[in-house]
Amino acid sequence: MPVGADPSEIADRLVSIGEELADLALERLRQAADSVRAGEEPDPALTAEEKRITRARRAVDKAAILLAGPRSSGVSFDEGP
Repeated sequence: MPVGADPSEIADRLVSIGEELADLALERLRQAADSVRAGEEPDPALTAEEKRITRARRAVDKAAILLAGPRSSGVSFDEGP
């Protein structure tokens, strides 16, 4: 990464990564649903992987919003009241 990269450019890349992660999570959910439709139990490892991917996506989305700055959205991720 070049020194002095613009945080909003990094935020844009993170948004793309978040979208890729969302697609991966949806694919895992489709695989689990296919198992259920076939009368099988969903693979617990597959379910756990979907949850990990979803958590990672949320973290990436949060980072993108934080880097984009306050003008990019009205969403706040502050922990306090």
